[in-house]
Amino acid sequence: MDSTYGSTPNFEVIEIAPDGDILLDVTFETSSETLKAAKKAAKPRPGQKITTPAPVLRPNLRVRYRVQLSVLKQKSKYFDNLLGDTRFAEAKSIAAAFEKLSLQNIIPSEASISDLPAVEIHEDDEATKLAGQEVIFGDLLRILHDKPRDVSTCAKPWTMHQVAALAVLADRFNCTVPVSRSLTTLKFKWPTTSTALPKEDRPLPSLTKAAEETLRQKILVSWLLDQPLKFSASTRELILCGSLRWTLAPEDDQDASSYTAAWWHLPDDLESELSHRRSCILNALASIPRHFLNLYTSKQRQCKLGYDSSASCDSFQLGEMIKFFLSHHLISLTDFSPSSLEEIPLQDHFAAVDVHAIVNQLKQCGGYQIDKHHTNCGLRTRVSPVLAYVGTMLSSNVVAVQRAAWKKQRDLTSWVSEGEGEEKMEKVFRFTRSLSTDQRLRFEGAMAADRMARSLFTAGRWDWTPED
Repeated sequence: MDSTYGSTPNFEVIEIAPDGDILLDVTFETSSETLKAAKKAAKPRPGQKITTPAPVLRPNLRVRYRVQLSVLKQKSKYFDNLLGDTRFAEAKSIAAAFEKLSLQNIIPSEASISDLPAVEIHEDDEATKLAGQEVIFGDLLRILHDKPRDVSTCAKPWTMHQVAALAVLADRFNCTVPVSRSLTTLKFKWPTTSTALPKEDRPLPSLTKAAEETLRQKILVSWLLDQPLKFSASTRELILCGSLRWTLAPEDDQDASSYTAAWWHLPDDLESELSHRRSCILNALASIPRHFLNLYTSKQRQCKLGYDSSASCDSFQLGEMIKFFLSHHLISLTDFSPSSLEEIPLQDHFAAVDVHAIVNQLKQCGGYQIDKHHTNCGLRTRVSPVLAYVGTMLSSNVVAVQRAAWKKQRDLTSWVSEGEGEEKMEKVFRFTRSLSTDQRLRFEGAMAADRMARSLFTAGRWDWTPED
């Protein structure tokens, strides 16, 4: 069990390994913004009983951890280089201290704390935005030393924020492998993603900032700690749910200081790839109402009554379509006035809206008919097979980013490689009857479905009513 010794009012030593032969002298710096958020979160809710006193949080805290040099060098490439290569001052200092103890016939593992060499480390909260970093740092060292978590200071289960901070530290000190293995023993329960109810400025259920932050933490942790299944599921969620960071008109509270944590800027080009994939999917979905509006505003007759086809039927269907799309916030009408052009673009309202909610909105279109004879002239008859096909494509594996493929075959995996501009516009997706009834789509995970989905979402133009 860990022992803590006080030497000065703001200084403590924690024995990760009682027979440790070096000290890690760590200074933790926590910003006022992080401290304020932590104090607010620690306040008890009305009627909640306080069972344990709130931890004392300070902007600057210095802690020394007694650890084993051999363990650090074995489990962490960072420490192996820093403390094992005598070209670094830290390694020279340790070697000199050990030589001094040897001359005094003192074994380092049995030496007093005051005689052990100390390695200075500075940690701030810019990447983790977490107060109480000293606890997570201690947990990291315990994992490296195969020690259990100190329940006297961490009685509560792990939170997603804490695991994300642990993963960031593991990446910084290049020891992600042992930390990844420890996830099963930590008994950590991955949280689910939930969307908020619609608001006046958000016509459909959308992600809140807190929900998106948790989702991004899941992506970062599963990326850094090599959890491919969690990574695939989490990237799919963010692609389909969207991000407040990808909006063209950022929220007022999106100041730079609140978005410095590592998960708000996903590494290894993941941020741009996830944003691009969502844009591709939204472009494909938006092409559906645009396609049918263009059809009914063209000179080509759309009424399906045969010899008695009617221009009045087309006009009626066009009016009903516009009413439906407007009432469901799927299109917007603007005029040439400056005030109209200054309005927030409709796409910004959909920056963090679940794609499935958009598909469900489109499915609500009615089977409008000008009279009892025009039974197959409405939008519903024509759009239903399209939406069924799109729904199947959204469930394909290719929508999510696969960790192994992204690491080893990024050029082939990235949707950006499909081209942009004129090159992309030359790629036309045509929805044929044979495509809509393809039997290969019945099998989940079929490679054919993945190819078809990528072809659909990376196209530059879409034709939803071609002839076979």
